[in-house]
Order: sequence, then structure tokens, then C-alpha cells
Amino acid sequence: MQFQVPQFIEVEDRIFGPLTFKQFVYVAGGLGASYIFLRILPMYVAAPLIFSTLGLSAALAFLQYNGRPFIYALEHGFFFLISSKLYLWSNKRAARQKADGKGQDIPGKPQVYVPKLSDSKLHELAWSLDIKEHMPESSL
Repeated sequence: MQFQVPQFIEVEDRIFGPLTFKQFVYVAGGLGASYIFLRILPMYVAAPLIFSTLGLSAALAFLQYNGRPFIYALEHGFFFLISSKLYLWSNKRAARQKADGKGQDIPGKPQVYVPKLSDSKLHELAWSLDIKEHMPESSL
């Protein structure tokens, strides 16, 4: 028995002339809101609102950002604005100077020797215990 495999499933159906259902809703909503602004508000207040509403509805209906609908970009921007952020500072210049050997030791701070990974786990355990015993109380 043969079955027909659907093709072009990523393409939305055109329902209202050249517009898909989503595009029609965005355009109709923008036109409806613009009409309400025109009827309720004075023209000098309504004009900027009408232009911004029509621009947003046109962008939502027809604009694609990185190959995805503009509504996803708005959603991601909104969640970025309301979510908490963690800012980390990385001093790349100081790390680069230390790697080059130009970094200078800070006077008064003891330098701690960190051995390379050895074959003996017992040796590493003894080293870590020795370091914790000899560390000053202020640095713990």
C-alpha cells in the first residue's frame, strides 16, 4: 500500500488572497486599531499612533528577521528586557600579560605553587593537605 507523503509543510496556506491567516489577522488588527485611534483621538495625537500601529502590524505581517517571523524577535527582545542578567568581567589584558610572562607579582601576596597533574593520587592529596595547613588564615 502506498501513502502520499505531504510536501511543502513549512509553507503556510494562502487563505485571504495573497495573505496567510496570521498575516491577515496582523493587518486587520492594525487597520482596526488605526481606525479606532482616528475616531476617538484628535488628529495631532492620533497620527503618530496610527503610523506606529500600521508600521508594527506591517512588520509583524511581512518582515522576517534571520529567516524567522518578526514576532519571534519581539518575543526574544521582551524576555531579554525583563529577565535578570549576570554580568561578568574578564580582564583579558592581565591574563594575556601573565601568559606572556610580563605580569608582575603583587608584593605582599605569597605565590602558591600549583603542581602539574601527577600519576600518584596519594601525592596530590598530600600536597593539597600541605597547602591548606600552610595557608595564612586571612586567605581562607
